[in-house]
Amino acid sequence: MTTAAQTAGVLSFEQAYDRVVQYCSGVQASRAETVRLLDALGRILAEPILADRDFPAFARSTRDGYAVRAADTSSLPSVLKVLGQIKAGGTFDQAVRQGEAVEIMTGAALPSGTDSVVMVEHTSSLQDGTVKVERSVVSGENVVDRGAEARVGQELLPVGIRMDPAQIAMAAGAGRARLEVFRRARVAVLATGDELVDVTETPGPNQIRNSNSYSLAAQVTNSGGAPLILPVAPDEEKKLEILVRAALESADMLLLSGGVSMGKFDLVEKVLSNLGAEFFFTGAQIQPGKPVVFGELRHSGTKLPFFGLPGNPVSVMVTFDLFVRPVLAALNGALAERLPIAQARLRKNVKTRIGLTRFLPATLSGGLYDPQVELVPWQGSGDVLASARANCYLVVPPDRELLAAGDMVSVFLR
Repeated sequence: MTTAAQTAGVLSFEQAYDRVVQYCSGVQASRAETVRLLDALGRILAEPILADRDFPAFARSTRDGYAVRAADTSSLPSVLKVLGQIKAGGTFDQAVRQGEAVEIMTGAALPSGTDSVVMVEHTSSLQDGTVKVERSVVSGENVVDRGAEARVGQELLPVGIRMDPAQIAMAAGAGRARLEVFRRARVAVLATGDELVDVTETPGPNQIRNSNSYSLAAQVTNSGGAPLILPVAPDEEKKLEILVRAALESADMLLLSGGVSMGKFDLVEKVLSNLGAEFFFTGAQIQPGKPVVFGELRHSGTKLPFFGLPGNPVSVMVTFDLFVRPVLAALNGALAERLPIAQARLRKNVKTRIGLTRFLPATLSGGLYDPQVELVPWQGSGDVLASARANCYLVVPPDRELLAAGDMVSVFLR
């Protein structure tokens, strides 16, 4: 890993991402709170979930069929006396001896004396209370042993895991009606620029509606944070500073959009510098989003990470996905995750210039075994419609001028 002093300036994508990951390793998560089980959906677990008993708590059948002694099926066909039936949740108190079987349903506890289950489709029920077994089984076949998944006291879910439906099911299975989760990180969202008007207003001839605050708030929410939308900052240094100070008082992270390029009225870096910001990088060799800025402000003994994102809407969304989301996850207490990259076959040629790692709006389609990706026609990083039509980004390496149709390429999933 490189140090902050070494990484200030414009970095390659890999260097910039490495700097973000390095920063995340030192982030302290928000404090914890206790919520009801279903309210934990999408939240980050702040306590380990332990098994309150063996999982499963009994040897369990995985098929409908007959519980048998495997040795009784070694010679086929085998005719066994059926002692009775057991369903999921039921009990069968009689021990099963040689030459006997019990009809069993999926999920039911294996009767004493049996060690395997013959699937019902491999048997024939006879009129005299016996069953003919037409396929042999080995000990343990179609059975999950007691404790095979976890033993009592074993950790089922670690601190830092996101509570998705499978994790909710696991916590419910362990009898947890309430869970401790980390508080959602508060993220101040501050769009800048005299050209911006609210979505409820009719733009003037040279104005645009403020979409960045809303897209960022949506991305923050989807990523488990709590967005705080601040008023639009005009291109005035003092007013921008006042709004940044407001974020210092109320948020765990600050996202600014616009004002990070080289123009006369691009004031973000100047204002942040005046407030004592430390910059980890002031650009990344990517398209879209090259002017992205990452750093940290300190206030009253606390650290506030910030990102200065470009003003163009697609650049805002791409740089959030690449750089902001990992930091937000760390603030929320989440375990580190890898970049969501997949492979797909390119449908049409893509020609670009070398020098930048490109994340271009695209659509991923095809079936389970033949994923395909194709660029969405777009007019540059201000084309919100292209981003709305896309469901992923095609990744173009910085040393490739041409990606040919049929190539397997990397796709960044949104």
